[in-house]
Amino acid sequence: MSLLIKRWHELADVKEELADRDWFMGTSGNLSIRVGSHPTTFWVTSSGKDKRKRTSEDFLLVDGVGNPAEETDLKPSAETLLHVKIYERTQAGCGLHVHTIDNNLISELYGDEGEVVFQGQEIIKALGLWEEDAIIKVPIIPNYADIPRLAEEFASHIHGDQGAVLIRNHGITVWGRTAFEAKKFLEAYEFLFSYQLKLRLVQRDFQTN
Repeated sequence: MSLLIKRWHELADVKEELADRDWFMGTSGNLSIRVGSHPTTFWVTSSGKDKRKRTSEDFLLVDGVGNPAEETDLKPSAETLLHVKIYERTQAGCGLHVHTIDNNLISELYGDEGEVVFQGQEIIKALGLWEEDAIIKVPIIPNYADIPRLAEEFASHIHGDQGAVLIRNHGITVWGRTAFEAKKFLEAYEFLFSYQLKLRLVQRDFQTN
């Protein structure tokens, strides 16, 4: 199996797992996986497709600036530029962007602070932080309608081969060295978001009783 096809199937498998969690409401979200580095090429989700289905048109191959690398009638995801920034600045192999109720609520609750901070949760080890009481901070950026502007703001928070950025009321983008790693990170962040929201509810109920 060629590397091109292998990467396609890796990304399709991740998409299927995330779809089973209903993380692609209304065709939202976008995914990518690096194929080549010299020059950069990557598979990215096609715009406007139902990501809960698996078809031969789920992804298209694009170049290092996000333009189709092959002749196709498919259109790259509107947010392909975010993936371009990841591959420009890191050696990451995969980027995942999903809109969930939990990550949107977290981004709104902490948006004015510009970040959300977590500490003392065992799941943080999934993000590669093993020290006791490790702290993880997720930046939250404005949801600019202008994609080039959004991509530049997003890029200012890319500092390594793995990471995450929340876009306020829009979703989270995570990246990692492999598709497995990126998916693991996404799962860990979504756990933290869900936990934080439930904790706030419990604390509120405790204070009012």
